[in-house]
Amino acid sequence: MKRSFKSLFSFFSESWAELKKVRWPNRKELTNYTLIVLGTVIVITLYFWVLDIGISAVIEAII
Repeated sequence: MKRSFKSLFSFFSESWAELKKVRWPNRKELTNYTLIVLGTVIVITLYFWVLDIGISAVIEAII
């Protein structure tokens, strides 16, 4: 049991040390990254929406 607590403490201390090495984005970078992600999600959503409408139209034409 003592070893598991030591391992757990070691894990968290090493994780904290790694997080200190991370270069966190500033506000402008974070805003840009967020806009890129939202734009990508919108484009992919529109692509699958159009694809779904197209497949539905083909299936309706067949039936």
